[in-house]
Amino acid sequence: MNAILDTSIERARASLTGEQREDGHFCYELEADATIPAEYVLLEHYLDRIDEALERKIGVYLRRIQGDYETNPGGWPLFHGGKFDLSASVKAYFALKIIGDSPDAPHMARARAAILAHGGAERANVFTRIQLALFGAVPWRACPVVPVEAVLMPDWFPFTMRKVSYWSRTVMTPLMFLTSRKPLARNPRRVRVDELFRTPPEQVKDWIRGPYKSALGPAFKVLDDILRAAEPFFPKATRQKAEQKAIDWTIERLNGEDGLGAIYPAMANATMMFDYLGDKKHFDIAFDSVKKLLVVSEDEAYCQPCLSPVWDTALAGHALIESGADAATLAACDWLIPRQVLDVVGDWADNTPGTRPGGWAFQYNNPHYPDVDDTAVAAMLLHRTGEAKYAESISRAREWIIGMQSTNGAWGAFDINNDNQYLNHIPFADHGALLDPPTEDVSARCISFLAQLGYAEDKPAIERGIKYLRETQCPDGSWFGRWGTNYIYGTWSVLCALNAAGVPHDDKMVTRAVSWLIAKQRADGGWGEDCESYGDAPPGEFHGYAEQSLPSQTAWAVLGLMAAGLTDHDSVRRGVAYLQASQDEQGSWTEKAYNAVGFPRVFYLKYHGYPRFFPLLALSRYKQMLASNDRVVKFGF
Repeated sequence: MNAILDTSIERARASLTGEQREDGHFCYELEADATIPAEYVLLEHYLDRIDEALERKIGVYLRRIQGDYETNPGGWPLFHGGKFDLSASVKAYFALKIIGDSPDAPHMARARAAILAHGGAERANVFTRIQLALFGAVPWRACPVVPVEAVLMPDWFPFTMRKVSYWSRTVMTPLMFLTSRKPLARNPRRVRVDELFRTPPEQVKDWIRGPYKSALGPAFKVLDDILRAAEPFFPKATRQKAEQKAIDWTIERLNGEDGLGAIYPAMANATMMFDYLGDKKHFDIAFDSVKKLLVVSEDEAYCQPCLSPVWDTALAGHALIESGADAATLAACDWLIPRQVLDVVGDWADNTPGTRPGGWAFQYNNPHYPDVDDTAVAAMLLHRTGEAKYAESISRAREWIIGMQSTNGAWGAFDINNDNQYLNHIPFADHGALLDPPTEDVSARCISFLAQLGYAEDKPAIERGIKYLRETQCPDGSWFGRWGTNYIYGTWSVLCALNAAGVPHDDKMVTRAVSWLIAKQRADGGWGEDCESYGDAPPGEFHGYAEQSLPSQTAWAVLGLMAAGLTDHDSVRRGVAYLQASQDEQGSWTEKAYNAVGFPRVFYLKYHGYPRFFPLLALSRYKQMLASNDRVVKFGF
């Protein structure tokens, strides 16, 4: 057994180190659904900067991921094997038609029939209807009012840009400028999609709630009607001031070649804003940043929602150090060090004044928006090396993490106390993800980090975090996973934190979680969870992945059980056996399934790196635990 395990680990380690970049970092593809590639095609036609060869490859990608099964007969899903999604399907159809696909082609006819069967394009979400309005495909009255004057509102006002999440801020600020000026796409081929509407497009005059259903929707609809009637009478001087502030705010955070917020929707909106302004300097910066997100192969291409190098590098580093690849680990750590944000006081500081910066962003460069989760994982890796040269970086990360703890004892991803839930009911927020509230998985990582450091003065912060986790445990014993799919991810994260913090393994909170994990193990020894676990209403219920167990999720479950003291349990042995049996000829793992989430029920992600490094981490830890007399996991992750 040990010889076979050693061989599996050696092959996986060699495969992973072979994917490390020369400067020490890792960066894997980050794939979403059809929406972002389709939007990129539409952006090229909006600007009349059409790369026909590239668009042909994107067309191949869009056709490949089109649905053709019972729950999605012709449209596009939000994740591999998922149900039909109206908004993604409208955008994908529009992109393929504008590329040149005939509406009479069988795949287009199937897509059109599915869209019409689900109410037509007029029932698409807000972002899709704004995209259609930019192309003149619907009147602007089909979209909710998003007055640009919101950028001027003081803190006491119910809606301000400081009260929404980082991603909402960066997406909305240039978008509000666009909705104020209402530009029209160049659309040189004059493509329209009238055939996707059950109501004539020119008669579409109202917004309809999207995937996130809101009981308060009717009340906010009244407010939307009032704003729509009043908007023409807003003072011109105030509007000009607001538009200029939106422009200045965007330029300050433009972030060079990494783009506004380093996320596609914000970058695309900034590109269109600077195009309208005729600002070639900033337009070139913004559009170049968008093009950096493209993944182009010989036969097809797609556009990523963002890049994930810091996250990939930190996670891969944990697998490397656990497997004994010390030189590769130190190279990864040395790459991380200069990317720690130490001199930019970002938007996060609004609710924690006086806290010094010390976090890492998710992307190559995004200094206004460091990521709490990335920071905890990166700093835990640095601490594990025992290298004195990393001490200052770890100290600054600790200081920032403590400063980012919300009043309920938990942590959000980018902001502190960003939880004004009433804002998720405004018409613009039909995706239900305008905010960045504290979550179980991010909180678990912060607890793990602080507990791993072991400072006595951090105990109150840790205890407050554990209290939050105890209160948020689901009735079945699992924990919700906000940023990874889903209950397996959340439960693994929390079990690691509880172990690091010294919560006894016989604590009821732990034993209930362990029982839940064991109950979800599949006949093949692995675990697998589908994005359908997020359901149509939060928080959803566990939904097993239909096709097979998944290496990344099996690794999470095995790691969680070992953190709970079950290294010698049959479930762990069977999970390890599954990982060994599913290892490919190259020594690594791949999976079709989407394994993470951007916005539950609206936007899902596939980290191509997850099956590359998580199984190696689990196998290596299992080996370490077998060699340990006390079978105790000593690290927080």
